[in-house]
Amino acid sequence: MPGKSTEKDKRDQMLLVRVSRDEKLRIKALTRSEGYPCMSDYVRSRIFRRLDKKVISLDENTSQQLQELDFELNKIGVNLNQLSKKMNSFSTYNVGDNDRQLLKQAFQMMMKCLAFLQKQLN
Repeated sequence: MPGKSTEKDKRDQMLLVRVSRDEKLRIKALTRSEGYPCMSDYVRSRIFRRLDKKVISLDENTSQQLQELDFELNKIGVNLNQLSKKMNSFSTYNVGDNDRQLLKQAFQMMMKCLAFLQKQLN
């Protein structure tokens, strides 16, 4: 059971928003499916969750690095997909030294990407 709300936390103001019948039914369904006790709680959560998101400003250099990172991650994905296709297409396929080298390079690149992202987000 929730504790008593302070004067600051009291919700004594009403906000009237007009929606269509279908929109109201959708909001009710979303309220139930996400486990909120009432539509007011659901709507407040949706509104303020968006406002609480962290905004990251990037300088030109960082933006360029992120574009390069995106390109590198895409290349890694393509290489891993090719290797996966080979391995899954042939039941007798043996992982060779070239495949091991490819996996090692992909892992090293992903670790570099992760380190860069962690540095940017901290």
